Amino acid sequence: MIMFKSLMTAAALSLIATAASAAGSAEKGKETFIKRGCWECHGFQGQGGSAGARLAPDPIPFDTLKAFVRSTNGQMPPFSEKVVPDSDLEDIHAYLSSIPKSKDPKTIPLLNQ
Repeated sequence: MIMFKSLMTAAALSLIATAASAAGSAEKGKETFIKRGCWECHGFQGQGGSAGARLAPDPIPFDTLKAFVRSTNGQMPPFSEKVVPDSDLEDIHAYLSSIPKSKDPKTIPLLNQ
C-alpha cells in the first residue's frame, strides 16, 4: 500500500511539473509568434489563413504542437530546437491558449435583426 501511494504521489508530481514547464508566457508568446513570422500563414491570432491551419482558440496540446513543429513534412517546414527553442514554443502555446473564443453570433443583437 505504501508503495502504491508513493507511485501515485510521484505520478502526480510529474504531471504537475509537466504542466508547469509547459505554462509559458502569453505576452512573450505573442511577441515570438510575430517575430518568428508565424502570423504570415496562421494569422495574427492564430485564426488560420490560406497557407496555415487555425491554431486558436483551443490549440492542440503542447506536446503535439512541439512534435509537429519539430518533424512536419507538409507545407510548413520543420523547425529545430536551435531555430525555435522549446521555451519559445511554450510561450507561443501560452499565447494561443490565451486567445478567447469568438462570441456566438446569436448573442450579438446587430447580427440578429
